[in-house]
Amino acid sequence: MQHEAHAGHVHHPASSWSMAVQATLHCLTGCAIGEVLGMVIGTALGWGNLPTTILAIVLAFFFGYSLTLRGVLRSGLGFRAAVQVALAADTLSIAVMELVDNGVIVLWPGAMDAELADLLFWGALAISLAIAFVVTVPVNKWMIGRGKGHAVVHRHH
Repeated sequence: MQHEAHAGHVHHPASSWSMAVQATLHCLTGCAIGEVLGMVIGTALGWGNLPTTILAIVLAFFFGYSLTLRGVLRSGLGFRAAVQVALAADTLSIAVMELVDNGVIVLWPGAMDAELADLLFWGALAISLAIAFVVTVPVNKWMIGRGKGHAVVHRHH
């Protein structure tokens, strides 16, 4: 009888703060690579703030997904399934990180107009990513506790 009561129960991995921090650091790495590369390219091409920001966000998602995809593909999963895992694992985490990161930059006086050679550019970017990290860790902990986010990736390692 007890066995039948648990038949529909899905066991989710333990959601520790350590796991959430690791998942968020992974997300932060991809986001930071994309953000910096997008801003460097947009600035070098003389683009305005909006197209540069859009490029930085697109590249943040690209590199965030790519880092997960690389690890999942190494586990032997096929490309299509690996893409699905990367999308399921990272979309909310990257979206929260990008929303917070870019929100801080937009609200920071002068940050949107800072050039690559300005300390304000690098300082605002570093602080905005740090704030985004702090906000995103609980999101990842919540997702992992429900068997989503990076919990999906851990099933393939």
